Amino acid sequence: MNVDSYKDGVLPFAAMVMLEVGNVGMATLGKAAMTSGLSNFTFVVYYNALGTFILFLYYIFQRYRICLEQICAVTGIKYSSPTLAVAMGNLIPGFTFLLAVIFRMEKLALRSTVSQAKIIGTIVTISGAFIVTFYKGPPVLKVSSSLKSSLQLPLPQMSNWVLGGLLLTITCLSSATWNIVQAAIVKDYPEKMTLVFFSCFFGTIQCAVVSLFVERNLSAWSLQPSIRLFAVIYGGIHGSVIHNTVLVWCLYKKGPVYVALFKPLGTAIAVVMAIIFLGETPHLGSLIGAIVIAFGFYTVMWGQAKEKVMVADNVHSLESSTQKTPLLQNT
Repeated sequence: MNVDSYKDGVLPFAAMVMLEVGNVGMATLGKAAMTSGLSNFTFVVYYNALGTFILFLYYIFQRYRICLEQICAVTGIKYSSPTLAVAMGNLIPGFTFLLAVIFRMEKLALRSTVSQAKIIGTIVTISGAFIVTFYKGPPVLKVSSSLKSSLQLPLPQMSNWVLGGLLLTITCLSSATWNIVQAAIVKDYPEKMTLVFFSCFFGTIQCAVVSLFVERNLSAWSLQPSIRLFAVIYGGIHGSVIHNTVLVWCLYKKGPVYVALFKPLGTAIAVVMAIIFLGETPHLGSLIGAIVIAFGFYTVMWGQAKEKVMVADNVHSLESSTQKTPLLQNT
C-alpha cells in the first residue's frame, strides 16, 4: 500500500471510527458527571470555555456549535441516555434534506428514484425517532453484576426519557440547520479553524449567560468529585477541538456522504459503552428504533450517493459533447 492510498483510504476510516468512539465517550462521561451533581448548564459552559482556550492558542500560533444545540444535547443526555443521544443523531441527514428542500437548496422530483429514496428515508428515520422516544419496551439483555460499574446510574423515568428524546430531536434539527448555514459560510470563508474558534468562543458566551441565569446553585458549578473535572476536560478537548478538526479534515478528504456513513456505528458503540461503564440495560424500544433509524439513514445516504454519481455522469457527458463539437463543425 503506497502513502497516497494510505492517506486517502485508511486514515479517514480510522479517524471516523475514533471520532465516533470519542463522541460516545464524551456523552458517557457527561452523563456520569451530571449524575454526580454537575449541572448540565455548567458542563456546557466549562467544556466550551476549555475548547475556546485551546482553539485560541491555535488561532495565535496559526496567524462550532450554537448555544441552543449544545444545551439541548447535554440536557437530553441528562434525562435519557448516551445510547438514545447517539441513535437520535441519525436524524440529522433527514432534517438536513428537509431544510435543503425548504430553502430551495435541493430540488425535489417526486418521480426521481433519488428523491423518492430521500423522502422515504427521512420519513423512516423520523418514525424510528418516535419509537425510540415514546416506546421504551422491556429489557432485551440482562446485564450481569460483573459488568456493572461504580458509575451505574438510576434508570430515568418514562417522562424524563420522553423529554430527553424531544430535546435530542431539537438538537438534531439545530445541527442540521447549522450544517446548512456552515456550508454557505465555508464557500466564502475557507479558513475553517478560525470559524471553529469563533463559533466556540461565542457559544461559550451564550451558554454562560443562559447558565448564570438558570443555574444559581453554586454547588452545581463545582468540579468535585473528579469525574466532573474529567468530563469537562474530555469535553473541551474532544468536543470542541478534536471533533471539529477531524470532521473538517474528513469532509475535505472524503466528502459528507462518507462522513455520514459512520453515524450508525456510534449507536453500536454507545450500547456497548453504556452497558460496560454505566450499567445500562438495553430495552426493546431502543433496539427497534435504532434499527429503523439506521435503515432510514442509509436510505437517505444511498439517495445522496446516487445523486452524486448522476451529477458526475452528467458533467462527464457534457464535457465529452463539448470536446466533440468542433470536429462536427469542421466536417
